[in-house]
Amino acid sequence: MTRTKKYLIITGLLIIFIFAAFYNGLVVRKYTVNTDKFDKDESVKIVLIADLHNHIYGENQSKIISLISQQKPDIIALAGDIADDEVPIEGTEQFLAGIQGIAPVYYVSGNHEFWSNDIKNIKDTIRQYDVTILENTYQQIKVNNSSIIIGGVDDPDVVTYEKPGFDWEGEFYKAFLELQDKPDFKILLAHRPELIEIYKRSDFDLVLSGHAHGGQLRIPFILNGLYAPNQGWFPPYAGGEYKHDSLTHIVSRGVSFNPRLPRIFNPPEIVVVDIKAK
Repeated sequence: MTRTKKYLIITGLLIIFIFAAFYNGLVVRKYTVNTDKFDKDESVKIVLIADLHNHIYGENQSKIISLISQQKPDIIALAGDIADDEVPIEGTEQFLAGIQGIAPVYYVSGNHEFWSNDIKNIKDTIRQYDVTILENTYQQIKVNNSSIIIGGVDDPDVVTYEKPGFDWEGEFYKAFLELQDKPDFKILLAHRPELIEIYKRSDFDLVLSGHAHGGQLRIPFILNGLYAPNQGWFPPYAGGEYKHDSLTHIVSRGVSFNPRLPRIFNPPEIVVVDIKAK
């Protein structure tokens, strides 16, 4: 092989590597959760979106809305930081208008919505799009022939910005204590993945979170995430699926993209969770 050919091959490989590393287009990441709480052949599909931060994907959010619609979800779960404290809320409103009618939508707050000091108006805006906001509350719903309980908890920053003196952990336990006697498949929306030890003490089968942004930088097969808020360096819950005995914890890497803080081998992701009968 001539020196020129070697140079061209190395250059080509380097270009592919750089493209893959800094690719910031939306991807769809899928997980399957098996349960014995569904009848044979029953399944429920959830699209999980976290950390939009008002980011806009195409005119009127057409790119992200189209991808969500293609998944044909039974439920759309919004796991916090859908709005932001620094970016105008138009991106969130366009997104909510676009997903309206695709499937029932459930939302919990993230820290950035509280940091805005405008949480009441943000929640009022979100409600206008037929979104159910879960604040230490739950709903019992039927999807096809499967009985589901979907609960959600406000971000802990509710204590700092809205309810001084609120016993966040104690009230979490109290709110969901009665679920222990219910046979339904139970889902919890909770923005912060690092609080999994608290969530584990409740009776949920599946926890859906965001917040970590995938640890910002990944090295495939070697490093799942470099740094995440509230977890620090080499976060244990940067993104992906984690098993805790009978509890499954799925952490979205989020859909926001900030060119000032590039994501490396960590593209924004739409998460699809298929819950299926064993």
